[in-house]
Amino acid sequence: MNRSPAPTVRPGLAAALVLALPLALGACGGGDSADDAADGTTEITVGVIPIVDVAPIYLGVEKGFFKEEGLDVTLELAQGGAAIIPAVASSQYQFGFSNTTSLLLAQTQDVPVEVVTAGVNATEDPAADMAGVLVAAESDIESPKDLEGKKVAVNTLKNINTTTTNELVRQDGGDPTTIEYVELAFPEIGPAVEKGDVDAGQVVEPFLTIGTQAGMTDLGSNFVAADPGLAVAEYFTSTAYADSDADTVEAFTAAMNESLDYAQQHPGEVKKILPTYTDIDASVLAELNMPRWTSEIDTESVQKLADLSEADGLFEKDPDIDALLP
Repeated sequence: MNRSPAPTVRPGLAAALVLALPLALGACGGGDSADDAADGTTEITVGVIPIVDVAPIYLGVEKGFFKEEGLDVTLELAQGGAAIIPAVASSQYQFGFSNTTSLLLAQTQDVPVEVVTAGVNATEDPAADMAGVLVAAESDIESPKDLEGKKVAVNTLKNINTTTTNELVRQDGGDPTTIEYVELAFPEIGPAVEKGDVDAGQVVEPFLTIGTQAGMTDLGSNFVAADPGLAVAEYFTSTAYADSDADTVEAFTAAMNESLDYAQQHPGEVKKILPTYTDIDASVLAELNMPRWTSEIDTESVQKLADLSEADGLFEKDPDIDALLP
């Protein structure tokens, strides 16, 4: 199998696209088609986040899976899915990666996007998952129930990490409505916990391993508490692009599915690709909790997240999961 050149990565554009969703919709045209390269491949741009979760797409490009489908991929780095969704909806990107709750929120706000394939799933082991809730080593918080009335840091308010942390506390017999959530970027959460600025912090890898290596205690995975094997994120496109460039969407989905299955079967190669687009220290990389990758979308898991989000009052109207998922 021929190895394709490394994907083009342009940090910066996506960071500038943190647009309000109504603004993105206003900019939405008929779904610009991707360009054809000189070699006959179709050029596409995919919005991703520099985290462990998107390793499969980097592997897929390296292994030539996308080239075999006639695609020339540019990977655009963004700070989070909240920036990627409006960028895809407004035709800045052809495809993007975002967490399930953000996509459900977009769907309830009539943002014209739709999922094309799975992105990343939690494991089924709460003690060996990619997500967790950290407390300081000397903290008197011993279980999720003890988070009642405490200040907890998350990377985004009213999204997947608040709803799943609420469920973690609820399952331990606590009342999550008493929690005060504070929004901090993932790299800032561990230090804030250590300094006592917050009582606890929800993080994902590599920040979970960084925290536990520093002596912090992990109360368990909020993702696994919500649903073992939780469907955490997906790859998606705009409805207009799905309608106008169905062949490209089919090709992307096929290459992405091959990439997801390959990553799950080759964890060693995942760890080798991670330093090419992240800054993970070797000692952290060695102990990293890997997520689960699958090419199958767990519809029941998506529904569970929708139910949790609805219970927390995140939606203005009921999401239409059938319209969002393929």
